[in-house]
Amino acid sequence: MAITYKDAGVDIKKIKKSQASIGSIIASTHRLQKKAKTMSGFGHYAGIVQIPGGTLLATHTDGVGTKVIIAQMMKKYDTVGIDCVAMNVNDIICTGATPISFVDYIAANRNDQNIFNKIVRGLVKGALDAQVPIVGGETAILPDLISGKNFSFDLAGMVVGILDKKEMILGNKIKPGDKIIGINSSGLHSNGYSLARKALLKKHSIHDRIKGIGVLGNALLEPTKIYVKPVLESIKECKIHGLAHITGGSFTKLLRLKNTGFVLDNLPPTPAIFQAIEDQGVEKDEMYKTFNMGIGLCVISPKEEYYKINRIFKKHGFVTREIGKIIEKKGVYINKTRIA
Repeated sequence: MAITYKDAGVDIKKIKKSQASIGSIIASTHRLQKKAKTMSGFGHYAGIVQIPGGTLLATHTDGVGTKVIIAQMMKKYDTVGIDCVAMNVNDIICTGATPISFVDYIAANRNDQNIFNKIVRGLVKGALDAQVPIVGGETAILPDLISGKNFSFDLAGMVVGILDKKEMILGNKIKPGDKIIGINSSGLHSNGYSLARKALLKKHSIHDRIKGIGVLGNALLEPTKIYVKPVLESIKECKIHGLAHITGGSFTKLLRLKNTGFVLDNLPPTPAIFQAIEDQGVEKDEMYKTFNMGIGLCVISPKEEYYKINRIFKKHGFVTREIGKIIEKKGVYINKTRIA
């Protein structure tokens, strides 16, 4: 019997309806501040406001999700902070913004200074990679809200970025014929863990060593790659029409950029960790609607820009490949199958 994300407790269709409802409610606030003009208020990778002087500020907030459960199971807390920074900065750069400040929020069922220090060391490591200062945060002890005899926690953050109008990338320049360039991921990153755990842990222990993967828990804790440096350099040096961080919803995220056609017909071979999930009964289209499948970021640009973009990402240690193209027929297609 096939396993779906819905079976794991995450119904993407209902979540999208909730998000649309939230968006319509918060839109009533967009004109409240006379000193800031809302440029992009909901639905993209960051909210953008223009402040006096013409500068644009972008803001975004995100968390690590149920990846923290794996950290708790492994009693390894020094990498999820990297994920927290990554999930925020990787989103905000998709608008063309440079991250300039970050704050975190740690909620736990009890105080444990040693574990908190490990979590924060991960945050600092991620901040160093993203070149963004951590300027504050909050630690909340919530024993009545977060249950468990052992240490349990949640981790989230918020990032602020800065950009000029000419640097803003919202996808409106995307046109048929543009190339979709995929940038390698390091594994699951920080999405789809409810489904991954349901599929993998029905057969394996978190400490099992799996051929081609290694210790399962370590593979699942592999930190999210941070794309800030090559993206910002590419924005300066190349023509970029769109950027998509492939997170929750996977390649359906491309429709955030523009309601057009995205054909992905040259994706990389399925990495071992994703193949292990699929082998437990997750159907192929569900995989491509849930997991990044080895591609953590998509860059959309005119075809002649590929070699410059590839050179920049390669310099920073990333692997790129042309994974598809833009067409007029609306939707997201994996080869010939429409997934969104």
